Amino acid sequence: MPEPTDRILDTNFADALSDRYLVYALSTITARSLPDVRDGLKPVHRRLLWAMRLLKMEPDGTVRNGTAFKKCARVVGDVMGKYHPHGDQSIYDAMVRLAQEFSLRYPLVDGQGNFGNIDGDNPAAMRYTEARLTAAAAELMDGLDEACVPFRDTYNGEEEEPEVFPALFPNLLANGAAGIAVGMACSIPPHNVAEIVDAAALLLHDAETPLDALLEKFTGPDFPTGGVVVESAASIRESYATGRGSFRLRAKWEVEDLGRGTWVIVVTEMPYQVIKGKLIEDIAALINDRKLPILADVRDESDAQIRLIIEPRSRNVEPAVLMESLFRLTDLETRFPLNLNVLDKNRRPGVMGLREVLGAYLDHQLDVLTKRTEFRLAKIDDRLEILAGLLKAYLNLDEVIRIIRYEDDPRAELIAAFELTERQAEAILNMRLRSLRKLEELEINKENKALTAEAKGLRALLASPAQQRERIGADLATLRARYGPETVLGKRRTQIADAPPVMLIPLEAMIDKEPLTVIVSAKGWVRAMKGHADLAGAEALKFKEGDGAAFAFHAQTTDRIVVAAANGRFYTLAADRLPGGRGFGEPLKLMIDLEGEIVRVFAHVPGSKLLLAANDGRGFIVAGDDLLAETRKGRQVMTPRAGSTLAIVRPLAAEADALALVGDNRKLLVIALADVPVMTRGQGVALQKYKDGGLADASAFVLAQGLSWTMGGAGTRTRTETDLAAWQGARGGAGRLPPQGFPRDNRFG
Repeated sequence: MPEPTDRILDTNFADALSDRYLVYALSTITARSLPDVRDGLKPVHRRLLWAMRLLKMEPDGTVRNGTAFKKCARVVGDVMGKYHPHGDQSIYDAMVRLAQEFSLRYPLVDGQGNFGNIDGDNPAAMRYTEARLTAAAAELMDGLDEACVPFRDTYNGEEEEPEVFPALFPNLLANGAAGIAVGMACSIPPHNVAEIVDAAALLLHDAETPLDALLEKFTGPDFPTGGVVVESAASIRESYATGRGSFRLRAKWEVEDLGRGTWVIVVTEMPYQVIKGKLIEDIAALINDRKLPILADVRDESDAQIRLIIEPRSRNVEPAVLMESLFRLTDLETRFPLNLNVLDKNRRPGVMGLREVLGAYLDHQLDVLTKRTEFRLAKIDDRLEILAGLLKAYLNLDEVIRIIRYEDDPRAELIAAFELTERQAEAILNMRLRSLRKLEELEINKENKALTAEAKGLRALLASPAQQRERIGADLATLRARYGPETVLGKRRTQIADAPPVMLIPLEAMIDKEPLTVIVSAKGWVRAMKGHADLAGAEALKFKEGDGAAFAFHAQTTDRIVVAAANGRFYTLAADRLPGGRGFGEPLKLMIDLEGEIVRVFAHVPGSKLLLAANDGRGFIVAGDDLLAETRKGRQVMTPRAGSTLAIVRPLAAEADALALVGDNRKLLVIALADVPVMTRGQGVALQKYKDGGLADASAFVLAQGLSWTMGGAGTRTRTETDLAAWQGARGGAGRLPPQGFPRDNRFG
């Protein structure tokens, strides 16, 4: 015996590791994770069904003939001991999935006992559950005894197992598959058998049938739990053309009227592979965390049918808005991927489109038909050989009896006398005396004639591709009749709908609407007090030493707060995320990447317009919606010229038609608001020119009502000047000194 050291190989570690990992990867891909395009099964599923067939667990079995339900533990033991050298729990898990009506569109195992449920409860142990095959599984394996598929030795060489099933039942598309291998994965949704058969029939009669024609019959996935696929026709076509894509799947729901204007939403069908118990927990968490204020309650009233009750906060809530919110926040809407990565007939992995998958299925059926026909023809030829010898014996019955009775070697004498084969002579010698009656001769003649005619038909079938396609078409028609849309199992469950339009969910749906008073200090500290407090009292609040109130305004928790910086950049904050009113608040710089001084802070009003102006007198009008930013860095809206900064941010009243501008030099100019362009970003245009100083203030107003400003002193009196002809001019003018009594600080107030 050689020493262990004699078997040491001197090789590069990286090469050795690469070679061994490659073997492992190929084994995972071809023998574990990817299904075969011909029967849609992975090895563990194929071995389970094969073992159940050998145990005679047929779908129509009874206790009397020993083919009824058997313990799952017995099946798992046979599979693990003879065919699949892996853990018993993984084998049982695979068997359980084949029996779950909510996992497989067409279950292949008929389970008896607790096989789990859609709430996520685990199945009972294998020693408690029983099972047998379903009709679909029987159709998958029909023909295995007719040498139509190759067999191979099992892992220990003691048994044989089929490499693939005959699979008239189109299991790959009907039940789908999912698996993760090394470097590749597979994800195929289930589909409707009747639609698969209709599309395959088109391709059978015309191999060049375009994909669009196939998709008229083959509309899309058909999940066992129903639901609604909301995907555009173009997206569905692209997915099936390339073999890659995804489908957006939503729960099916309806509004149930409770009377007096009240209502609830009833969810009747769940998205595929969504655990109902976990979904209810997620919805309840939205209610507890107040992330969806328009939702009041959720409860489960399901029995054999799904009935999930969703109750709104009030009768004024729009059902579509509530459901759209839940679709975005929970698994009431999911996306199921399509990755048609399968093993072809040569065991090579690859992604196929719908036409390629259906083509491979039809090629397999033609191959199976050919081999079954050849097998049957060989059986007929064997029988015809025997019948020919028996007929010769009946025609020479007396001589045959004499040879058998008196000759020492009757077999040799029979072969020589009647030109028989060894098998024919053996059959004559094995005949019983009762077979010598005349009736038996007539039966043999009848059988010989029938088998000869059948053999002639089979040879014609083998020689004619057209007849083969016709036979496959007839088999497909029979299959469709069993799983047609009028049958309980074949009726389509998943609705295919166009992609819904994008619905803007109001912020009120996500946040409780409550009043706030927002206060921003001169040094950029922000806080939000509950309620609408007196703004005049903001000065009395506590601030850090050397700091004080700069901006104070009323808002709602559903508002978005806009911060304008002197460099022309605008930032957006959610009002409900602002720090509370206790203490000094928090610096804005912790929430946004603020640069430069703060010019203005205000609550965004959808649809509003604002005037932006730099201190050099340039400006433009911008839509309030164009100021909103999605990131901490904000949005650059105004780009002041070198040496200038953003100075004015003023909301514009809808009825305003004039703009008053006043400079540090006390020159007042009134221009038409229509002369100021509306822009989304930029430097703007010249509004007023100055020799000294820059822009001090601006105010939009209705020209016919006159220009108002706040009077000086402790009061709140205002003065209005209606005759403004002397100050009206073209945009970009210098203006003239304001009327008597205009504030000395050059502010309109």
